[in-house]
Amino acid sequence: MDGPDAKFFATPIDAIGSFLVPTISLYEVFKRILQQRGEGPALQATALMHQGALVDLSPSLALSAARVSLEEGLPMADAIMLATARSRNATLWTQDADFARVGGVKYVARRGR
Repeated sequence: MDGPDAKFFATPIDAIGSFLVPTISLYEVFKRILQQRGEGPALQATALMHQGALVDLSPSLALSAARVSLEEGLPMADAIMLATARSRNATLWTQDADFARVGGVKYVARRGR
């Protein structure tokens, strides 16, 4: 949010209307911010995410994510997010180190807090 890496996300945040938001991302963001900052900030963050296009996990997307998980060696939630991005020809922006060497992803390592 307002950490040392906030600038990295300035470009996609400026285009919030074109966001794709896998519903599993709502879970992950809400949980993380709830844990770190409390319910108010967590609700604010997920409300912002609702300005994008929410993408539910369909049966075909689930199967695609399973393939992506095996091909890229990603955990389930990460594979769902990547499969969602790929299904819509979108770019995944992240600081999740699992994506450091995955093509089609904008990744930057977290800096100290």
